[in-house]
Amino acid sequence: MANIKVGLLDFPKVSQQPVEIVERKGTGHPDTICDALGEELSIALSKLYREECGAIMHHNVDKALLIGGIAEPKFGGGSIISPIEIYLTGRAINEINGKRLPVEELAIETAHRWLKENIPNLDITNHIIIHPKLKPGSKDLVELFERFQLKGEIPLANDTSFGVGHAPFDDVETIVYEVERTLNSKEFKKDHPYVGEDIKVMGVRNGDNIRITIAMAFVDKYVKNVKDYLEKKEIISNYAYSIAQKLTDRHVDIFLNTADDPENESVYITVTGTSAEAGDDGQIGRGNRVNGLITPYRPMSLEAAAGKNPVSHIGKIYNTAATDMAERIVAEIEEVEEVYVYLVSQIGKPITEPQVCDVKLRLNTDVKGIEEEVRKIAQEEIDNLPDTWQKFLERKFRLY
Repeated sequence: MANIKVGLLDFPKVSQQPVEIVERKGTGHPDTICDALGEELSIALSKLYREECGAIMHHNVDKALLIGGIAEPKFGGGSIISPIEIYLTGRAINEINGKRLPVEELAIETAHRWLKENIPNLDITNHIIIHPKLKPGSKDLVELFERFQLKGEIPLANDTSFGVGHAPFDDVETIVYEVERTLNSKEFKKDHPYVGEDIKVMGVRNGDNIRITIAMAFVDKYVKNVKDYLEKKEIISNYAYSIAQKLTDRHVDIFLNTADDPENESVYITVTGTSAEAGDDGQIGRGNRVNGLITPYRPMSLEAAAGKNPVSHIGKIYNTAATDMAERIVAEIEEVEEVYVYLVSQIGKPITEPQVCDVKLRLNTDVKGIEEEVRKIAQEEIDNLPDTWQKFLERKFRLY
């Protein structure tokens, strides 16, 4: 049995505190691009290893750096002067029994596929260069991985680390998440092709007043002039407000592209729909946590979960497990209003034997009445950890 502790949250809900801050970096944000490419490469490598070896082999491709290009956006359509460069680095087995595995070719192919599908105004032939730099892992970590993986045993933690999760989202968290996801949905883009993928949403609540600030890259070829830009900007602002007001009883204000200076025709237009073309650089691990948000008023891990191996890397699986555990406890036990979960591993020990699983609850009844039910759910989630890798390959977790 895992070392499961059940206790109470002894501070006010974040939603009832005077101030709250929530952020989400959208699909085309340079940091999110790095997270996405790292995670998609891990999925591709996992599938390759299963085909070639019958099991997922050691890899951690959780290092990526995006170096922004140079662009000249203009109304009606601008141009890219210097391409974006992305370095995909990390550790990956590249040879099995003397047979070379095309891991770097796979990195380029996977990156191109994701970029083409998710940032359609980015020309993968002319606007971006992918630099794969993948090398085998250290002998001790590879051996630790193979010690259980090739024998079909319970994975051993490859790091002493921790994961955290909470549930449910409050109204500010839900607004920030849903606004970005809706504006970046393919359905919305059909009618609003001028909406770029680089959408960052910041929610700040002061008392019962919520300010949602959106930075959204417009695609220049779909914008005729400043007047057209301002009209389209008004459409997006109103639509974002319509989303937010359905999710809260509090007062909401929407602010979009607040750095604009229309009188001088200085507005946020891009050629490709992402600031990576000229305005910003990116790095894996600097974006959203595994629940899709950045929440400084909640417990968070600083781990770069994207790109880590899905079998034994605690920085990945314990963060998603803690989130799943919290969401399940809230969903299945009606007396529970809120849950925080903390999981800690020890390198070399089975992932099903955390040093501690600390579950903190906010209840509307006595904890003793439901403690065993909470323990049961927590234990089931821990027991299922050896199969978690399948969820990553099926993209059931929100890692970017």
